[in-house]
Amino acid sequence: MRIQTKSGELNLQPRKDFVVHTERGAGQYSLNNSDLVFCGFGIVSEKDNWNDYAGMDMEGKTAVVLVNDPGFGGEDSTFFKGNTMTFGGRWDNKYDFIDELGADGLLIIHQTSMAGYPWFVIQSSWTGPKQGLADMNRENDTAIKGWITIDAAQELFKMSGQDFTAMINAARTPGFKPIPLEAKVSVQIEAESNICESQNVIGILPGQQNPEEYLLYTAHWDHIGVGEPIDGDSIYNGALDNASGTSTVLAIAEMFATAEQKPDRSVAFLLVTAEEQGLLGSEYYAEKPTIPNDQIVANLNMDGVNPAGEMKDLSITGMGYSTMDDIAAEEAKKQGRYTIPEQEPEKGYFYRSDQFNFAKKGIPVLYAGGTYDHKEKGKAYAKEFTDTYIAKRYHAPADNFDPEDWNFGGMLQDGQLYFNVGWHLANSDVWPEWKPDSEFGRPVLKK
Repeated sequence: MRIQTKSGELNLQPRKDFVVHTERGAGQYSLNNSDLVFCGFGIVSEKDNWNDYAGMDMEGKTAVVLVNDPGFGGEDSTFFKGNTMTFGGRWDNKYDFIDELGADGLLIIHQTSMAGYPWFVIQSSWTGPKQGLADMNRENDTAIKGWITIDAAQELFKMSGQDFTAMINAARTPGFKPIPLEAKVSVQIEAESNICESQNVIGILPGQQNPEEYLLYTAHWDHIGVGEPIDGDSIYNGALDNASGTSTVLAIAEMFATAEQKPDRSVAFLLVTAEEQGLLGSEYYAEKPTIPNDQIVANLNMDGVNPAGEMKDLSITGMGYSTMDDIAAEEAKKQGRYTIPEQEPEKGYFYRSDQFNFAKKGIPVLYAGGTYDHKEKGKAYAKEFTDTYIAKRYHAPADNFDPEDWNFGGMLQDGQLYFNVGWHLANSDVWPEWKPDSEFGRPVLKK
């Protein structure tokens, strides 16, 4: 990637400094001296009265934007929910915003603390083959999208005569307007396209009293596959992410199927594909469901089930969104556990797993697990375990089953809780509801 600035030329190296791709399909795509414009966080939100592209015609230009939200790192927890990532802070929604503007390209600035994962995750996730949904027309999407490292961004801003810190502060200020960088970018990619098929897999246990009402358990069965070798290993196994979730959902299905009493409501077990490609399997299912969305009482999603051992806490990602929290808290209390919201809300985990696609359809969801307070070894051990996984194993070949490091007590604990929540709902007439300040809601709430 070549960037011509007011003070000279900046040459960025692929993978080391940037990654780019296209969602349009086969062909050659390029940025040819496209004007770079800093567009804050790349967010358009009527709810928040916010438009990072206000007043700027983006045709013929490439946007440079920050990951996450304007509220991140501030002291006001009500401004864009503070450190809690909102819908617009997630990278895929920034992609959707730019598609509407006719821009040449989009470059998201990666910073580990704001993204929630290190640069090597970008390298492993955004290089090599990428999947998409075949029946989605992407011909008019922004041609080139990608990421640049924070070091590359800082050098770009410096060579463009801009102070990087000052620009971030400006982007967090209401009324922000896009700022041309007096720089032009050029890069070229050639994409090939092949038709491939993958499958979602679903099993259904019919209910005895209300078979038309469903509990839906989900987990994704895919991972990255074969990718860039790290320490000589190119197989990205995905043992925790998400063989653990898949196997736990299968175990829950077996518990329902072998129970002496059959549930009043039907229970469906959906294992989806292509989550690592952008939640594609669950998106496809939510758009073309075999069970009508308005007949799904709730979705219980599992992604990366706790391998560290039993926990005192139940951390609910997206806590405060729906009354699923209350049902989960009741079952957690029976296990001698307390309930807390996610402790790293800036990482936007709610938007990073399959329950998000069902939430967008108005279906209340549960995405939870023991994470932060180990039953025997305490919070420091739990944090170290999670931090080590993110730093060394997440989206890396090192995500292997480790018989010396894994403790199945935590998986059993969370699996039992998920079964208990589902059993409670499957034998009641309760329809969980969204809470008033959530971003979601049922189109028609059944009673």
